[in-house]
Amino acid sequence: MPTFVTPDPWLLVALAPVLLAAGAWGHHVWAARAARRRRRIPRHWPLTPRALTNSEETLVWHWLVRTFYDHHVMIKLPVTRFTLPRDPVQSKNWFQLLGSVYCTFTICKADGRVIGCVDVPGHKGIPRMVRQIKYSLLTRCGLPYWVIRSDNLPAVADIRDEFLGDAPLAQSMREREQEERAIIAAQANLRSALNRQRQSRADSDFTPLSTWPSGNSELRPSDFNSNWGENSFLQPLDSRKGDLH
Repeated sequence: MPTFVTPDPWLLVALAPVLLAAGAWGHHVWAARAARRRRRIPRHWPLTPRALTNSEETLVWHWLVRTFYDHHVMIKLPVTRFTLPRDPVQSKNWFQLLGSVYCTFTICKADGRVIGCVDVPGHKGIPRMVRQIKYSLLTRCGLPYWVIRSDNLPAVADIRDEFLGDAPLAQSMREREQEERAIIAAQANLRSALNRQRQSRADSDFTPLSTWPSGNSELRPSDFNSNWGENSFLQPLDSRKGDLH
């Protein structure tokens, strides 16, 4: 029978650090290889393009572009792009907290300075905590924050007054909006009148045949304006006799 030799305990104690070091080195090599595989650029990206906004957001976006025609409307910009922590030491902590917080639309001037933010709620709305964070943060920075739906758009003058703080301009925008509404109403009335005119003309083009002269009515020669003689149809004009051959 084979004889098993019990290893010396002191030898195991001496080899333990070496074994631990080898295991740690092996784990490090494996982790480095796994990280390189993750960083490797794939041949076929498992991604497809998509639109920046959904249908509800697109309606509000187009309205904002017309409302702030003299500004830029940025789409889904994180708040960390236009805010800065007062204490640089805490910048990493604030970035981890606010890195995923963004507004649907951010209105800014040509020099890149933000004047206000707009959110468009989805089907489930905006979570209360997220809404409070945005309102508190942006208000603290002196930036208006509005939540707008496409089926309940505010007055153009009101949002411009809130974002720009220019009451005379807001009043002129309000008057301009009223003029545009009056023009739209006038155009609608004009189209309606033209449609009625076309319909009336179409009806008059199809006059009943009963209005034409009946077959029993007497027709006078003067009814037909012709240069023919009175008997030119009944008797040829050239009535000279000729020999038959």
